[in-house]
Amino acid sequence: MQKRRINRIYRRVTLSRVLQISALMLAIFLVLSIISLAIGSVPIGLGRVLLSLSDAFTGGNSLSSQENLIIFSVRLPRIIFAGIIGASLSLGGVVFQALLRNPLADPYVLGISGGSALGAIIGILIGAGSFYLGVPMLAFLGALFTVFLVFIVSGGSRGALLDNSLLLSGVVVNAFFSAAILFFLSIANSMELHSITFWLMGDLSRASIKEIGVAAGVLFIGFVLLYRQALKLNLIAHGEETALQLGVHVERTRQWILIVTSLITAVAVSFAGIIGFVGIMVPHMMRLVFGSDHRLLMPASVLFGASFLVVADTVARVVLAPAELPVGVITALCGAPYFIFLLKRKGN
Repeated sequence: MQKRRINRIYRRVTLSRVLQISALMLAIFLVLSIISLAIGSVPIGLGRVLLSLSDAFTGGNSLSSQENLIIFSVRLPRIIFAGIIGASLSLGGVVFQALLRNPLADPYVLGISGGSALGAIIGILIGAGSFYLGVPMLAFLGALFTVFLVFIVSGGSRGALLDNSLLLSGVVVNAFFSAAILFFLSIANSMELHSITFWLMGDLSRASIKEIGVAAGVLFIGFVLLYRQALKLNLIAHGEETALQLGVHVERTRQWILIVTSLITAVAVSFAGIIGFVGIMVPHMMRLVFGSDHRLLMPASVLFGASFLVVADTVARVVLAPAELPVGVITALCGAPYFIFLLKRKGN
């Protein structure tokens, strides 16, 4: 009976529908990206942006060298980077909400942000920024250490990963890392303090081709691995007993998915800093529109998350032009009211 009911719920999602929705969301991302190319402290008309993109394919040279430099060397890499980071954080939110069966979970619920932030701060203080990928690498190692620590605290070493134990372990680990971050902030000099503070609020301004390549590669491989587990995520989201009855090895599947998702999130945080609320807002919006089947929810959330962060970063670039706001400020201003809405909705 339970199996027939679940099959009936998810039967409506077909490959054709997934491809159609994905194409629609990709088109939205491309349109918003082109608009974002035209917006900045140095405005460039949308028509000239389209002309420059046409020249890139035809080999023409209709724009000035300064305009081409702004479009292709400054804005385009940043837009691509924002899309990759937004997609990574949204994917993490979808998976964590399914694994923990908690609608308020996001990639930071296990303390990954705290571990990454602590690693990056240590890297800034010891001068690791003078080495290529020095600070991001230490942030990534901090995230990996956090995943290992949460496993140990929650009892993962004994093979028992419970929803509440994971959530509580994340809270405890985050509290410890927050205290450590405050300690390092108190001993940093003024220049280091500015760099650390900007990173903690999310920074997409330092995207390089190599960083974009690494983040894109991790996102692609991680998405493929997680999408293969979409049906299992559907069953786990309905309850462990249901999943066990239908042949899912819940603990092993949960551990595997948790590790992959944590690595995707860790790479995003190590490169871009802490950008909150994306993993909460985007999955909920897509779930309200397209339903809870992860075969459709995952690609829709990934593509819409990319669009959302591109828009947020565009606002961060122009609201105080020529100065820039950290993109995390914009996502927090959007996310805090939405978080309150979710809390009230869940209570009702």
